[in-house]
Amino acid sequence: IRNFIYRFVRLKQVHLSSCAASQCCPRMRTRNRILDYTEVSLESHKMEFNLSQDEGEEPEGEETEPLDEDGEGEGLGSGEAFAEMMKHGLTELDVGILKFVSEHQGFSGILKERYSDFVVHEINKEGKTVRLDDLSVPEEAPVEQPESQVFTEEQNQQLEQLQLFKNKEGNVSIEVADDTKEKRTLVHKAVKTLYPGLETKTEEREGKKFIVAYHAAGQKALAAPRKHSWPKSRGAFCHFVLYKENRDTMEAINVLSKFLRMRPNVFSYMGTKDKRAITVQEIAVLKITAERLSHLNKCLNNFKLGNFCYKKHPLKLGELQGNHFTVVIRNITGTEEQVQQAMSSLRETGFINYYGMQRFGTTAVPTHQVGKAILQDNWKEVIDLILKPRPGAEKGYLVKCREEWAQSQDPEAALKKLPVKRCVEGQLLRGLSMYGKKNIITAFAMIPRNNRLMYIHSYQSFMWNTMVSRRIEAFGLKAVEGDLVLRGGTAFVLSAAEAETHSIQDVVMPLPGFDVIYPTHHGKRGYREMLSADNLDIDNMRHRVRDYSLAGAYRRILIKPSDVSWSVINYEDPRVSLVHTDVEKLEDQPPPVFNKEGKYRALRMEFSLPPSTYATMAIREVLKMDTSIKNQTQLNTTWLN
Repeated sequence: IRNFIYRFVRLKQVHLSSCAASQCCPRMRTRNRILDYTEVSLESHKMEFNLSQDEGEEPEGEETEPLDEDGEGEGLGSGEAFAEMMKHGLTELDVGILKFVSEHQGFSGILKERYSDFVVHEINKEGKTVRLDDLSVPEEAPVEQPESQVFTEEQNQQLEQLQLFKNKEGNVSIEVADDTKEKRTLVHKAVKTLYPGLETKTEEREGKKFIVAYHAAGQKALAAPRKHSWPKSRGAFCHFVLYKENRDTMEAINVLSKFLRMRPNVFSYMGTKDKRAITVQEIAVLKITAERLSHLNKCLNNFKLGNFCYKKHPLKLGELQGNHFTVVIRNITGTEEQVQQAMSSLRETGFINYYGMQRFGTTAVPTHQVGKAILQDNWKEVIDLILKPRPGAEKGYLVKCREEWAQSQDPEAALKKLPVKRCVEGQLLRGLSMYGKKNIITAFAMIPRNNRLMYIHSYQSFMWNTMVSRRIEAFGLKAVEGDLVLRGGTAFVLSAAEAETHSIQDVVMPLPGFDVIYPTHHGKRGYREMLSADNLDIDNMRHRVRDYSLAGAYRRILIKPSDVSWSVINYEDPRVSLVHTDVEKLEDQPPPVFNKEGKYRALRMEFSLPPSTYATMAIREVLKMDTSIKNQTQLNTTWLN
């Protein structure tokens, strides 16, 4: 009853405050729509952990912002629609997440009640935590400009007309009276600097030297003069820190691209970050000035750009050292002793390095099932899994698209039902309409490569989770004969004597592929049996399409976070942020004040993790609770009803 009343009041408070805000300026109405989406439409998305689960009970599920196949993060409408969709979602049990490492008693709390309860700071390759703390544009030494007096007034006029495509001749010839290399170099440089978009060449006519100015790339050269006017002394890439709220990395890149009128591929980054969070990461962009980027701070909500500098190189995926997390779990029920035991265990022992739920999607068709069909070379099944009608609520246009496909099998007719063509379904249907249903592999390639590989990586992750749970069930948390460890990046099998000198922290398990070895204990038999059950051969993981051949990799079973700290805080107002963000610090806003007599308690924890590890798996270990969206949605729906 208390939970029901608390949640009902919260909904009413948000509704009333949004109504009041809607009477304000358009900008406030926009911010209000964001508030409504965060606080109401996704009310059922909050992670309410079950108080009644026994300590020894095996977990059934996990959370976070899963990959949305349609590429759109919003639009289901109400919390009821989201709840209906999640009735058919996944639990941890479905993807092999079964075990815990610690023995402490779990407790309940609310994760990501507000997106500001989950803050991520990237750790760059130098080991420095990336923070937004400077919005200024860097000052540069002035670039020496050639004197316009190099040309006569008539020549300047001709060059200007040529630059603006008003010169009917299509070029301007400038005679070099003083024929020296220095003089010619000065003229070449003056043309390119004073009239961006023009190129020059030297010609000899009747014994005289001329510098001929012309357009090298037609009208495109004028449209993008930055390529011709970028100072050689300046690094080609502008690096900056991107602060974003409740947006994923690709969505942020697309927004920046749209405002800058550039293609998204001019941006580079070291890793993608969660959507339902506040995240801070480094981005690099090719030949866009810091001044131009800083102007975006005036017109973008939920984003902030700063800490600009120029470098000669872009960023590469995976070259970061990790991420630092600040997480608030609200309304906790654990005692001080329980919290102390849980956090001490996380700091000293760590957690099982499972792949989190966002690896497997949210809908009734998990991404690893599509990956399995790709590896089986069963392309009809691949198309069917992606396009067929599926249980649970979806956006209306997707439902109509799937129904049309099921009835007619006509890709063009189904495509007409989609207003958003850039989603996975739209890209696949466009491929089918262009290449036909007899060329499914080519049609499937219309989906961006990273999205296609996501499916088979998801299948590998499912296999890894399942086999790690089996390995821990069989041998516990110690190294045993037949386990694998890495030495200089190469995997070796432990002998009985070597196992005595190693710990579970050293042990790795393979993701299946043609370039890995497997444990020599019965773990290899488990891999073989699982793959055989899916009609796959452990000894032949190559695919006739090279992109889908699995080389495999190794992943540590246990991860121990670094820089672990925590505190239990009391608070009164559940709507108030409990984290002091980078933007709030820049704006000299005071840090949150905690009321020691507040009726609610929260656990505020900080820790750092290496790349490709999941913070939600660390939180799962602390709380010892089922954290799947499906399970929590069912709990929320039950309480609200």
